[in-house]
Amino acid sequence: MGGGVEDVVVEPKTKTCARCGRTMEWRKAWARNWDSVRYCSDSCRRRKLTPTDEALEAAILNLIDTRAANATICPSEAARAVDPDGWRALMEPARQAARRLVARDEVEITQGGHVVDPSTAKGPIRIRRVRRG
Repeated sequence: MGGGVEDVVVEPKTKTCARCGRTMEWRKAWARNWDSVRYCSDSCRRRKLTPTDEALEAAILNLIDTRAANATICPSEAARAVDPDGWRALMEPARQAARRLVARDEVEITQGGHVVDPSTAKGPIRIRRVRRG
């Protein structure tokens, strides 16, 4: 195009961390490599996804599939399905698995029957399939 006007590239403002599922805001420090940023912190980058994390995601989806269309599950149910004896240690990983599934638009996280932002939800949550339409 003439006139010396360069195309302006608008960076996306948010991404989801591949490990914890929390929303990451764009930062100027990431301007050069925003496309390759996958983790929100050094801690998430070190831990990456484990087979247990993948098992929790599968357990959430399996549990939801066995329920009525508008039923919900608790993250503790998925944790118990993966490790019946050590499920308490899997509570935060189960919440992280739910947040990753929210980012993929497969489930919703609710509190008091209302959909909430998974990155900021505090306290007990429920998980359900995304309601379409």
